[in-house]
Amino acid sequence: MEKFLVIVVSTAIGTTFFLWFSKAVKKQSMRNYIMSHQWLLHPNSICYWRAAMAVLGLILYFFTPYQSVAIFIFTFASILDGVDGVVARGCNLGTPWGEWLDPMCDKLTYLPPLIGFAYAGIISIELAWALVAIEFFGQFFARQVLIWIKFSGAANNFGKIKAIICFGLVILCVLLDKNPEIINIADEILIACIILSSASVIFKFIPNRLYADILSTLNFCCGVTSLILTHHHYFAWAICIIIIGQLFDLFDGRMALKHGGTRYGPYLDDIADFVSFGLAPAYVIVQKGGPLAWLVGGTFVIGVAFRLLRFIMKDKNRTDLPEGIFNGLPSPAGALIVLGASLISTPSILWGLTSVSVGLMVSHIRFAHFGRVILKEIPKPIFFLISASIIITLSFIFKTKNVQMFGYLILGSVIVYTVVGRRWAHK
Repeated sequence: MEKFLVIVVSTAIGTTFFLWFSKAVKKQSMRNYIMSHQWLLHPNSICYWRAAMAVLGLILYFFTPYQSVAIFIFTFASILDGVDGVVARGCNLGTPWGEWLDPMCDKLTYLPPLIGFAYAGIISIELAWALVAIEFFGQFFARQVLIWIKFSGAANNFGKIKAIICFGLVILCVLLDKNPEIINIADEILIACIILSSASVIFKFIPNRLYADILSTLNFCCGVTSLILTHHHYFAWAICIIIIGQLFDLFDGRMALKHGGTRYGPYLDDIADFVSFGLAPAYVIVQKGGPLAWLVGGTFVIGVAFRLLRFIMKDKNRTDLPEGIFNGLPSPAGALIVLGASLISTPSILWGLTSVSVGLMVSHIRFAHFGRVILKEIPKPIFFLISASIIITLSFIFKTKNVQMFGYLILGSVIVYTVVGRRWAHK
């Protein structure tokens, strides 16, 4: 309980400092102060300070009785990870050395305590060292190769989300330490960190114009994998794979707009959407059984096909439809209604909600695009925190195998989107 209170208090203090600093740096007087005290407040200096704080916190936690002080220091050092970026952007103090130093200091902040908790028996030693190996491979070898081949290798969202989750994982390990009654989902979260870290390294070597097609291909693979899992009645896993496909679909359009794409990209995106958000959810309906399962599943497939064809042949070329506004509920959201209902409802309720989903998709009710409209209004730090929270929540669901909680989470997310999406569609 004491550790929890220390975490809450230190997080509140650190977050308040971050918000105050983010606002203060917009004032010329604060920027002048930073420029005259660069030894203390230069982004690179902040990196040095937080790395030193992390080392001090590590020593205090594992080798002294002052664990509460260590928790406060580490939590504050983690929050400082966002401060150096605020200073770099606000005072135009970004440097090539800083681009290398920032992720390096992140690693020096969260990797040592994770190793410590691994040998304390809280997380897997093998997984912890696997993360260390991937992290330093990306930091030293991969970055050097990118320099040799004169490739930009810019930071990507995979690495940023991974860093937030790693900071949170250290805090979770603190809570798990000597508190066996808490459900241990640390290894599941650690696996997510390893996947994100690997993706961060791989995507540095891929030309930007291929991002959209790769994400669409991954979405298609998720749809096919979900069909296989559903055939073997692994419904929760099949649904989770579809949701992962939706995350890929969320960003493929943004990547195409930002970096361009190939001539086959739009076709690949449409095929992937039909498989992941049409065929895969329909097969879940069929496998859930009942005398009307095939009819309801077929109706859903037709509804998704109609929704996609209307978008391609008509809505895409409409001048009266604002950019980023959908005519009818997007097929990923329609699929979520079906998937959530399949986990918590009887077949008859599932069929009813499927009809609601189809009706909303083929309707002319307008919804804002989540990726192109709503996400643009969400500050990046909050977006990264939300993404990290979703991954941690999924890890908890996998650990507890609470299928109904998963279903309610899915339906809750759809309700939130429909409310927010309708509101933004009329702005």
